[in-house]
Amino acid sequence: MKRGLQIVLGVVSLIPLAFAVLGLVFGAGYLLEPEAVTPAIDNQFRYLSGVYFLVTLLLWSAIPNVEQQGKLLGLICLALVIGGLGRLYSHLTIGPGDPGQFIGMFIELGSPLLLLWQRAVAKGAAIS
Repeated sequence: MKRGLQIVLGVVSLIPLAFAVLGLVFGAGYLLEPEAVTPAIDNQFRYLSGVYFLVTLLLWSAIPNVEQQGKLLGLICLALVIGGLGRLYSHLTIGPGDPGQFIGMFIELGSPLLLLWQRAVAKGAAIS
């Protein structure tokens, strides 16, 4: 059960890593037409890409001793859910983003399932 969670977290961590690298390297131009990219939008996009990179590092730091990382994973999940709620609000009020963003919203809003898995792993480790 622990190894499975570690593998899933490792695979899931590649998602924010990919967005971080794309955003840091290409800025907002990776989603928008060049004429639509203003300096302020590009600046904010690259900043948020740095946050995605931090999420990746935090996930990686939790993987080795995942059974002991409930608080850290709880904070990561909280951040993801808040972001997912922002995406949902945008989807409902402005309209749908691209398919990748829609999938991201479901992953973010579903991230507490990983936290439940971590709690089961922690409980199993305490029993052993």
